[in-house]
Amino acid sequence: KSAYGDLLPNLRVGGSWGWQRISDVGGTQIDFLGNQITTGESKADSRSYSLSAGGNIVLFDGLANYASISQAENNLESSKFSLEKFKQDIIYTTTTLYYLVVSNEELVKVREDNEKFNKKLLETITERNKLGSIPIADVYTQQVSYGNAQLLLIQAQNDYETSKNNLLNYLALDIFETYEYVDPNKTPELEGDDTIIKEYSNIEDMVSEALSNRSDYKSAELNLAAAENGKTIAQSGLLPSLSGNYSYSTSGVKPDALFDRNFYSVGLSLNFPIFSNWNTEAAMQMAEVNKLNVEEDLRALERTIKIEVKESYLNLIAAKQQLEVTTSNIIAAKENRRVNNERYNLGSGTILDVLQSDKD
Repeated sequence: KSAYGDLLPNLRVGGSWGWQRISDVGGTQIDFLGNQITTGESKADSRSYSLSAGGNIVLFDGLANYASISQAENNLESSKFSLEKFKQDIIYTTTTLYYLVVSNEELVKVREDNEKFNKKLLETITERNKLGSIPIADVYTQQVSYGNAQLLLIQAQNDYETSKNNLLNYLALDIFETYEYVDPNKTPELEGDDTIIKEYSNIEDMVSEALSNRSDYKSAELNLAAAENGKTIAQSGLLPSLSGNYSYSTSGVKPDALFDRNFYSVGLSLNFPIFSNWNTEAAMQMAEVNKLNVEEDLRALERTIKIEVKESYLNLIAAKQQLEVTTSNIIAAKENRRVNNERYNLGSGTILDVLQSDKD
């Protein structure tokens, strides 16, 4: 509003009231002709009333007003995009914290299964030791393994509770309330499906799309446009300025005679800048430096976006490959633990083989 308001004429209204008293005790005075005259005591009161209205309007100021409007609009739109980016960051952070909770919850389940397995194995080894089929060293070894499994479970549970507190604190929710955390992607569909990989395989297209849709990049572009407007505003100091003024006033000694005498005035003022103590030059240099800084910020953001897009694509490929390898390893590890456990129960394996397969 302020930028648009500079294009409009302004208006000011004023009024005044005055009171004056002249008191004379009388005496001898000399008139204009040099004669002495005697005057008596006198007292005179007078009052005055006046009203005035006026203002001025800028007709031309080197296009600074129009550049200020454009700059204000660019700054406003830039702020909107910055707000949108801030909202997106909140969503991203919330998603990250939420999936950390879900991941830690799954890890707790794994640690619980591992703790139960080691507990059952310890009970089995203890009973077999009582029967004399295995040495006491195996019991001690398994006790250590069971203790480590308990420690891992305690750590996993603590990490799970901590991640929940972090999420609730970020969302400004009461940590003493009970919430249910549901994984919307309980069954991953990425395995064996190359559709997503192919869809995002063209890095240049993804970068172009990111530059077209990223709110922070749009905000940076508008900041550059605002910096260009700043140069125009600074350069306006080299051009002449033209302004108009207008006023109306009235006065009287009585309120009912206030509008008997009216005064009207209209005028134009044209000013040419000759020497401004190098202030205009300094303002132009500052505007140019600011523009160069904003340009560099925009280029740096563009490089960052390109890096983020490429890294995200590489991470996607790596995640898919890791998922495939991990899935195969889980199947093999389960089978390996089952085989080594059976061999140990039959007496053909060692406790070390069982512990190693459990770690795998």
